[in-house]
Amino acid sequence: MISLYRPGNSPLHRLPAGPKLLVVMAAALGISLTPPSPALLAGAAVAVTGAYLLAGLGAAEPARQAWRLRWLVLVVAVSQVFFLPALTVVANVVRVVVVILLANLITLTTPTGLLVDAIERALTPLRPLGVNPSRVALMLSMTITTIPVIAGFAAQIREAQRARGVPVAPLAFAVPLLIMTMKHADDLADALTARGID
Repeated sequence: MISLYRPGNSPLHRLPAGPKLLVVMAAALGISLTPPSPALLAGAAVAVTGAYLLAGLGAAEPARQAWRLRWLVLVVAVSQVFFLPALTVVANVVRVVVVILLANLITLTTPTGLLVDAIERALTPLRPLGVNPSRVALMLSMTITTIPVIAGFAAQIREAQRARGVPVAPLAFAVPLLIMTMKHADDLADALTARGID
């Protein structure tokens, strides 16, 4: 599994993984349900930037991470722009970016092992219902760590296409992104199999 953790001694680094995940989940839910108000969405973006500053990652880090999402943003915007009002499209794009930045902040300030342990502990009461906490925790932690990886793939593809003079085209962008994502999934599956995880 790819770990994006950056060691540090900030309040967010010291915060236990369980409460941190709960706060981020609540924030992501709140952002997703926020009405398409420019003021509220701008406030959410400022709050996320403040969280990066609190983590000691600097003001440039959220901007850098958001820049890596530009092609994902383009796909999200193009898929909605013909069907929804402009304000709703902008609101949806901002929501997606802010939630991804929050998920990325978790991976930057929390070792993956602690994330898995926290999720597993939270799901343990569901074991009598047939839930396997270990498997679910591993799946969720891989999802969290994979989001920024796929965003990085998108940035690599567009940079390579720009270097070759390839114009922006959704199909020419989506196909290699899908291939790279599937290759990454295969690599993850091989790594898990090598460790005896089916």
